[in-house]
Amino acid sequence: MIKVLVNGAYGRMGRTVLNAVINDNELELVGAVDVIGGADTGEISGNKKNGIIIETDLSKALETHKPEVMIDFTQPNVVFNNVITALKHKVSPVVGTTGLSDEAKEEIRKTSEENDTPVFIAPNFAIGAVLMMLVSKQIAKYMPDVEIIELHHDKKLDAPSGTAELTAKMITEVRESHQQGHPDEVEKISHVRGGNVDGIRIHSVRLPGYVAHQEVIFGGLGQTLTIRHDSTGRDSFMPGVLLACKKVHQLKGLTVGLDKLLD
Repeated sequence: MIKVLVNGAYGRMGRTVLNAVINDNELELVGAVDVIGGADTGEISGNKKNGIIIETDLSKALETHKPEVMIDFTQPNVVFNNVITALKHKVSPVVGTTGLSDEAKEEIRKTSEENDTPVFIAPNFAIGAVLMMLVSKQIAKYMPDVEIIELHHDKKLDAPSGTAELTAKMITEVRESHQQGHPDEVEKISHVRGGNVDGIRIHSVRLPGYVAHQEVIFGGLGQTLTIRHDSTGRDSFMPGVLLACKKVHQLKGLTVGLDKLLD
């Protein structure tokens, strides 16, 4: 059994993670942390009370419960410190919180290597989203003109999504950099053409009713090709989260992207 602590346990995603871990016969929930403490993890995740109470001090919980893996679904402004804290306790983080800068990831990589403790980060844990990214990379070799539209719930703090950023990065690996659209186009409203990643435009939508969705639209002479992935519930991320918990200790240093764990 792999001992797991869930950080960000009281939130909507945290409760879904708690339920998945509790009901997996290869994982053992040993602790939970959130800024809101006191709740029984079994009860708030739709299971029977289990006596594992959400705590508020991450460092103390890591020291007390000695988990092997920390699952983190918190917020962009705290995730870096959470990961560094876990690594210094030699606990492997499995991170779904997005918003980490390249500089932060490099510091995480360094700390991971110094403590000989692997860390795994995935912008999206949905298997379908990973397949969307992999297929997009293949298509971009033949249809290099592409734009990305990502749509999320209105409570999401960072834009664009980590999935959109990683999709764009993967596409840039197989196509030459170039600006899309008319060279003399004019934005009559600032940023109406979206963000620009090596010529790829990314558009972010934030509205109530959405969970996590993305369209990758390719354009060519006389044709378009659209790939869309929809997560209609947070349970769509759980198979990927559980897979990462079981495989993280087979890794070295920092690994980013669920595609790295797929056969």
